[in-house]
Amino acid sequence: MNAFEIFQGKPLGVGGVPFGNEFAYVTDEVAYTTIEAAWNAGVRYYDTSPWYGLGLAERRLGTFLHKQTRGEYVLSSKVGKLLTASRDNNAKEYFPFTPSPNNLRYDYTADGVKRSIEDSLQRLGVDALDVVFVHDLSPDNPWLPGPWEEQFEIARNGAFPALSRMRDEGVIKGWGLGVNSPEPILKLIDVADADVCLLARQYSLIDHENALHQVFPKARERGMAFVVGSSLNAGFISGSARFNYGKRNYMIPAEAIEKRARLRAVAARYGVDLRTAALQFSIAPDVAVALVVGCANPQQVLADYTSLKTTIPHAFWSDLRSEDLIEDDAAIPSGES
Repeated sequence: MNAFEIFQGKPLGVGGVPFGNEFAYVTDEVAYTTIEAAWNAGVRYYDTSPWYGLGLAERRLGTFLHKQTRGEYVLSSKVGKLLTASRDNNAKEYFPFTPSPNNLRYDYTADGVKRSIEDSLQRLGVDALDVVFVHDLSPDNPWLPGPWEEQFEIARNGAFPALSRMRDEGVIKGWGLGVNSPEPILKLIDVADADVCLLARQYSLIDHENALHQVFPKARERGMAFVVGSSLNAGFISGSARFNYGKRNYMIPAEAIEKRARLRAVAARYGVDLRTAALQFSIAPDVAVALVVGCANPQQVLADYTSLKTTIPHAFWSDLRSEDLIEDDAAIPSGES
């Protein structure tokens, strides 16, 4: 089963970052009503990780999903980070809003992968994951226990072959990397037979040139597909004062602010919601099988679901090209002529 078959009919996924209280405190009640709203709207793909709130997101998501028929939805989680309960835990070091009792340690070995999947299944209360992403094995991760290249070699000899065996044995349906930078994906394509990668913050209206010209062509040659994440650059495109998971109002590149203003001007001319355009743009490439969005409340879920159903005039995309706001060879959604 390839990635297109795994995600067939499930182009929109809800991500677990908000349910782990990464940026703000979200109550259990709001988290549960958000997940239920997504389900009722027809969302059938859910992505989470032990990292999100150090177990909190998986527990919350599992509270709802374990009551649903397992074959009706696609579920992905991550490996590479193991959690251990401790009274003197370091959870607040990573997520100040989480009540998690856990310590975190990195482990990209084969045994670490197996332990991580077993732990995730227990927190989620389900019997299987569909897709597994090796998480944050990337040069932008400041918490890795060593240089990312060294950690990659551990995964190359441990996590990667272990996940391939699990897929071949039918334990999972597919695997890949879940990273914020292109270098690990390009390296992975050369050394392993992965199926699908979570491409976070690399293909958006703000920044897509490298993914379009370097990552996608190589992926096509090897038959690899992508789940696209952070198409709003962690909410920046839709107006957040945060850019690419950074702190609020901290180190937002001036060129990103300028480009957002220019994108808004074109959107205003056509009466187009820029968030809607950004979501549709990120799911348009032929190698994209799904889009993952982070939703902190039911209103955001419904807005994002509606955005993917909304028609945008073709002239809007033409203007973005003519004003050099998107690459000439970037795929655009089909819409009104």
